[in-house]
Amino acid sequence: MPFPIINSIASWVLKQRIHQIELFLKYPHEVQEELMMNLIRSAEGTVIGQKYDFESIKSYQTFSERIPVSSYEDLEPMIELTRKGAQNVFWNTPIKWFAKSSGTTNAKSKFIPVSNEALEDCHYKGSKDLLCMYLNNNENSEMFLGKSLRLGGSSQIYENNNTYFGDLSAILIENMPIWAEFSSTPSSKISLMSEWEAKLTAIINETKTENVTSFAGVPSWMLVLLNRIMTETGKENLFELWPNLEVYFHGGVSFEPYREQYQKILPQNNFKYYEIYNASEGFFAIQDLNYSNDLLLMLDYGIFYEFIPMDTFGTPNQKIVRLADVELFKNYAVVITTNSGLWRYLIGDTVRFTSLNPYRIRVSGRTKHHINVFGEELMVENTDMALAKTCSVLNCEVTDYTVAPIFMKNREKGAHEWMIEFKKHPEDVTLFQKTLDENLQALNSDYEAKRYNNMTLNPLKVNVARENLFYDWLKENNKLGGQHKIPRLSNQRDYLEQLKNMQIGVNR
Repeated sequence: MPFPIINSIASWVLKQRIHQIELFLKYPHEVQEELMMNLIRSAEGTVIGQKYDFESIKSYQTFSERIPVSSYEDLEPMIELTRKGAQNVFWNTPIKWFAKSSGTTNAKSKFIPVSNEALEDCHYKGSKDLLCMYLNNNENSEMFLGKSLRLGGSSQIYENNNTYFGDLSAILIENMPIWAEFSSTPSSKISLMSEWEAKLTAIINETKTENVTSFAGVPSWMLVLLNRIMTETGKENLFELWPNLEVYFHGGVSFEPYREQYQKILPQNNFKYYEIYNASEGFFAIQDLNYSNDLLLMLDYGIFYEFIPMDTFGTPNQKIVRLADVELFKNYAVVITTNSGLWRYLIGDTVRFTSLNPYRIRVSGRTKHHINVFGEELMVENTDMALAKTCSVLNCEVTDYTVAPIFMKNREKGAHEWMIEFKKHPEDVTLFQKTLDENLQALNSDYEAKRYNNMTLNPLKVNVARENLFYDWLKENNKLGGQHKIPRLSNQRDYLEQLKNMQIGVNR
């Protein structure tokens, strides 16, 4: 299809959508309130709708008082019923797709329901909006003259009781419109390969001769692929292989620890990075401006949002607020009600708002992936940023890391212990430790207070991981590729001890 026609179609789609986006930008609370009531009305006749008498719910106050906040474990019995073929349990239309997600906190798989409404009105709508916003900000884009290199999960679709499960990316590929297949590489057949190493080789063989103009995928795994491609082709940077590259759409983990490494293999100042915030449970936010770290919260994707301030999270005084009551720069746990039948579901992510008009956020971490053993309230956002600043100053590069507490013992003060795998090692690890500790204190006042004169916390400790330690840990735990992530922070030492044992070759 000629370039002017492609851009004309994209412009038409953009103009159709702009009015709706402007509507929720202008009336965010009204849009969310109406959406909440529509979800309740849709599910009145379901098992959960009858249990909580949805028919009599006429306001947010009643909604919030009657329906409890739920974890996956709370909803699992109903989800398992649906996986065995029961319908109209928590949503009023058939649920046949389940996004399998093992998470990073336990080995037990989660099966997140994905309705047809969620596919069309959330996941695919989010993908189209991302392209619309990018094209709106970059009118001379030639992205559609080439293909998007996508890197999804490593799980095929499996059938059970006439229901289907797999990685979210596999479900999206299985159901995506035909035009998306033509504009993407590698093929669906290769994208859905289960064996990670074989899949990498197949992707390289297929994509190295394509005209790739954009990337889409998780930064850590995409970097593995791109470095492998450069090694295989003998190129110094990716523009030598794909001269028309212009944008990387990324999400899943923080980009900060990897930013400098990407800038080295993509050494053009006008190359753009666009972040998204999506998960198995839904598509939530999109970077809507060039060269920004803030994500616009999308309010009309069939998701009603609530938030728990992290300073009350898990306490007897825990409180829940809706969008109208959030404050700038506070960390909140995200609670969602969705058009897949997740009711007041605690997704496990934390965000903070950087703007209230419009509502823009940054993902700050995970409710289970933070360290607060000593009152330091350390978030993944803090450690990612401190690590990026330290690497920039000391000219080194990190592949992966995790952090755990050193507990107080025999009057010894506590500390934080890091395991860091470097792509480019620091010349002086002691200086690296000191600089990292100082950067953390500059970013987190609670950590700084606990570190003051070593009053509560001793200086942090860094273990330098052997090459491929984290890759081997993921492989041993069957978590290679796609959406799997290294658990960055933990209040326990389980992950760190496993890695330390693998580091020295101890059998587990």
